[in-house]
Amino acid sequence: MKTEMSLEQAARLALQCLDLTSLNDGDTAADIEALCARAVGAPERGHVAAVCVWPKFVAQARAALPADIRVAAVANFPDGSLDLPRVLAEIETIAQAGAQEVDVVLPYRALIAGQSSEVAEFLAEVRHATRPLTLKVIIESGELATTERIAEATRLALMAGADFVKTSTGKSPVSATPAAARTMLHEIAVSGLGNAGFKASGGIRSVADARGYLQQAAAELGVEALTARRMRFGASGLLSDIEAVLAGQDSAAVSAAY
Repeated sequence: MKTEMSLEQAARLALQCLDLTSLNDGDTAADIEALCARAVGAPERGHVAAVCVWPKFVAQARAALPADIRVAAVANFPDGSLDLPRVLAEIETIAQAGAQEVDVVLPYRALIAGQSSEVAEFLAEVRHATRPLTLKVIIESGELATTERIAEATRLALMAGADFVKTSTGKSPVSATPAAARTMLHEIAVSGLGNAGFKASGGIRSVADARGYLQQAAAELGVEALTARRMRFGASGLLSDIEAVLAGQDSAAVSAAY
């Protein structure tokens, strides 16, 4: 079943579900200050769900944002190492700095190598360490490549207790795709975990792109899932297109610039 929505409806939903992200190697405190200012936006526009930054910027972001915008940070990113002590140390740093959410990379290379049990054990330890924070597990779907591996990674994340399963780091050649989203959303739908969510991340720059993922999520999980509690977008350039659509400007022209 296809859920129809206008571009404006999609823009408003995407804004409410947006993790406004800056994970560039050269990020500075000034960059994060600007990111947080954009996240808050104007009262008539509304604001994003969260900002997502490197662990070293969590305290700054938390201090700059109102309480209703959450702060997320990444761990074992973007490599997806199976190094458990490293990721646990990063999670502790993130939690102590005041974040509410952690995006952890599933050790996708280990999964490709057939180490499913090791990956499952890793994710279980990560889930234990992150509570009570929101845990998003990045499966790096573009590297997993096949439907079978994407489905297996999604199941492992869900079985470990992930709050969200996320497509990509945005650092690999292939990021979010509708095909990967379809597989992941189906696994969420059949898991019996009614609160699990989906995050599309990497290469999503236009409201038209976001609308496709929103429609997929609605078809698999129901329109009630189209809230920040179960649907997120990880992006940096998407906000500009959202603002253009809400202002009645030419979305395609803005998207082409980002």
